[in-house]
Amino acid sequence: MLLSAASGAADAFVFLCVGQVFAAVMTGNLVLLGASAAGAGEEGVALRVVTALVSYGCGVAGAALAGERMWRRVPLMLLAEVVLLGAGAGLWAARLVTSDTDRLGLLVLMGLAMGTQGRVRATPTNYFTGTLTSLLGRLAVGARRGDDGWAAGRLAAVVAGAALAALTVRLWREGGAIVAAALAVAALLVEAAAGPGRAVAGPEKGKPRPDRGNPAGAA
Repeated sequence: MLLSAASGAADAFVFLCVGQVFAAVMTGNLVLLGASAAGAGEEGVALRVVTALVSYGCGVAGAALAGERMWRRVPLMLLAEVVLLGAGAGLWAARLVTSDTDRLGLLVLMGLAMGTQGRVRATPTNYFTGTLTSLLGRLAVGARRGDDGWAAGRLAAVVAGAALAALTVRLWREGGAIVAAALAVAALLVEAAAGPGRAVAGPEKGKPRPDRGNPAGAA
């Protein structure tokens, strides 16, 4: 739930402060890319969208490759995410992001962090269309499951994270990126407190499930 909130916070910050793209929701970025190809949207959005897509993809690929080789990969991957989000938050808070090129660099950091997060757990924490679709579908046919409360909680968490980041941007713009970093730190602390003996969630020991993109099966 902390990671879901971090995803919402990162997306809200990037959308509001970096340039109306997303750090984690690649579906939205693909839609924006198509719209920009047709000449819609603000100037320069296509470059930002491509930057977000490539950086997210590099984060996923790097985490996937490293995750196959690292001992205790989950805390190490969370640590990498914290470092990336912390670097972005520090640069933004220090007012060192002043040009369009600087914003692209900040977007790379955020995209890498969210791509890494996408490989941390089998449960989706940075895209939720499948979660929402499958939850509502089960409720509609009366096929509730014991973990539906957690699915609803993750949906609420992403909204809460986005709201908190947006409020921070409104009240203290320089601190807008701190929210996502702080939530990722909290997730890392929870993971560290659980200890190395805890079983990793999911049928594939933390690897993304094959049905992650399948609204009929994703939880």
